[in-house]
Amino acid sequence: MAGLRLGPLLRYTDGSSATVWVETSRPCTAAVRCADGAGGTAPTFQVAGHHYALIPVTGLTAGTSTTYEVLLDDTPVWPLPDSPFPPSAIHAPDSEGGLRVAFGSCRWAAPPAGGHDPVGPDALDALATRLVADPEGERPDVLLLLGDQVYADETSETTQRWLAARRDLDDPPGNGVADYEEYTHLYYESWLDSRIRWLLSTVPSFMIFDDHDVIDDWNTSAAWLTDMRATDWWQERLLSGLMSYWVYQHLGNLSPEELAADPVYEGVHKVPDGTDVLRTFASRADADAATARWSYRRDFGRVRLLMVDSRAARVLAEDRRAMLDPGEEAWLREQVLDSPGSYDHLLFGTSLPWLLPHLVHDAEGWNAALCRGERGERWARVGEKVRRAADLEHWSAFPESFAGLAELIAEAGSGRDAPATVCVLSGDVHHAYIAEPSWSGPGPDARVVQLVCSPVHNSVPMSIRMAFRVGWSAVARAFGRGLARHGRLPRPPVGWRKTGGPWFGNQLMTLTLRGRSARLRLEQARTREGKGPRLTTLLDSELAP
Repeated sequence: MAGLRLGPLLRYTDGSSATVWVETSRPCTAAVRCADGAGGTAPTFQVAGHHYALIPVTGLTAGTSTTYEVLLDDTPVWPLPDSPFPPSAIHAPDSEGGLRVAFGSCRWAAPPAGGHDPVGPDALDALATRLVADPEGERPDVLLLLGDQVYADETSETTQRWLAARRDLDDPPGNGVADYEEYTHLYYESWLDSRIRWLLSTVPSFMIFDDHDVIDDWNTSAAWLTDMRATDWWQERLLSGLMSYWVYQHLGNLSPEELAADPVYEGVHKVPDGTDVLRTFASRADADAATARWSYRRDFGRVRLLMVDSRAARVLAEDRRAMLDPGEEAWLREQVLDSPGSYDHLLFGTSLPWLLPHLVHDAEGWNAALCRGERGERWARVGEKVRRAADLEHWSAFPESFAGLAELIAEAGSGRDAPATVCVLSGDVHHAYIAEPSWSGPGPDARVVQLVCSPVHNSVPMSIRMAFRVGWSAVARAFGRGLARHGRLPRPPVGWRKTGGPWFGNQLMTLTLRGRSARLRLEQARTREGKGPRLTTLLDSELAP
């Protein structure tokens, strides 16, 4: 009899359909059966001895909610027997009913040792606790996970013991994961926690990767990539990372129509074992990033979300360094400018912040100039060492891409058909803040904000806390301008100021979008003795009336 190994995860949803992802113990037919008669079935496909299904659910009614169960070969497997949680439900969004978007990044899922969590309470765990306590209360319509859903290079002690039973950890990649099987263990560790499992079964989620989903500094520079490719373990780590991301995260980002047109999805279903099909796809993506698109667009009524791949789509050659390759850049522009006036709010989901503290921004631009040889070969060698040591690889480390995004935002946010808000949603930097850009000439009509929320569950050293606090100061800004002059950098096309934060802790931000109004809330996870974690509101403010 087939069993449920992982899931269900409620992924894509619209007013009439949804997808539900599961991993099963053997080949079978997976089905979702809803209380209102909606449902669907799908056969499993196999990758590296693991069995998966993405079940299309049809017949939903916009603006309604229906509970559901999962069956494998007609045998109910979800909800679990004696579950303490409310029934999992699919809430079909209503295009006129507004949208509540919760987002964050960087969730290190190591289980607490002896009940003590060294990085504090998990914000997703706290969200689940609140929803369980009040199933009819306020809930996100969608959860955006903006990178580092798993940490392939920073494993827990529990995972390291499991790895040590498979191989010698004195050999590279040591405590990091090495292959597809080890990646699956990370997802089990991350998504089998009972509260998280229930939360992901009932709140639709959309995801994008960041560096730790593969390795810290992933695609920092061409020199970094050359060094990694010279090792005997990197190729397997990268291919396994892309393959597992495609299975566990990327598939659920796609609509049923996109899935039907996806040749890789079709290919893994045509053969008894899709490992070679998926490995070939990942190999092509590694050799030429333009052969795979991890970015995607979702329209929720009059809210447009563009999730942007700011890792795998990079151009790393120092003389034409870019965050997005030309095809990806053209795609993004096309999606932003499609059907002007058809959306009231434009959301860019990019794991890496666009607007950083001024000192950090100038340091990254200065470093990029040194690495491309602006001050000669000696400075270029120093610059590469500094780039890797200090993680100088955000949008500001790709100055032309930074400027290009500023221009695209200004164009999208201007004119008679401009949206009310343009929000750049990011994570990565293990704290939260709000920044607002300003243009030297006429600026966009929309309100533009950079919203950074990280981590969901992780920590930040005191030295980094101090650096991010000081980085916004007048003294730091003056020092940054000196670096910019040394790197012969042009003045950036926008200025910006911090209007909120920094806040440190495990946290989530929530945007509530109704008509042309927008409201932002920041909540931080706190511990309640004997009652599980809770979310405490740190900020609740209006972005657009």
